[in-house]
Amino acid sequence: MEKLLDKTDYAILSCLKKNARMKASDIAKEINLSVSAILERIRKMEGAGIIESYTITLNQKILGNDLIAMMDVSLEHPKFYDSFVEMIKKSEHIQSCYYLTGKHDFLLKILTDSSDSLERIHREIKSMEGVGATETHFVLKSVKNEIASIPGSDESIQLK
Repeated sequence: MEKLLDKTDYAILSCLKKNARMKASDIAKEINLSVSAILERIRKMEGAGIIESYTITLNQKILGNDLIAMMDVSLEHPKFYDSFVEMIKKSEHIQSCYYLTGKHDFLLKILTDSSDSLERIHREIKSMEGVGATETHFVLKSVKNEIASIPGSDESIQLK
């Protein structure tokens, strides 16, 4: 977009954040704007790359993945970065991978169904070429798990 997002764009994003399948007509009613204006703004935000995709949130516990672990990983040398990242991208159990500054090189969020499965995943990661050390933390409870944040908006604003 040529200019920064305005309050209306943030309101549209907030609606889509709550429900990515929300109809343009429902968004229009919520923020008091025409459906065509809503659709035009959404298309502009998609075209500008602000809205990258629409997704779903799955209840992992119901799907059997009720064990969450965070794993710190340290590589022996930066030369192992590319191969490590490629292997991590292939793992169905690693939900997120962050490259870090500090004591460890990566932080992985792992979703799995049991401690036995986590042990297998742990052994696989430890055996990857270049992995020097790991430290695993079991998640007892997820207090906040936002998929997207809308910087610069005041999501506490009442739209109606």
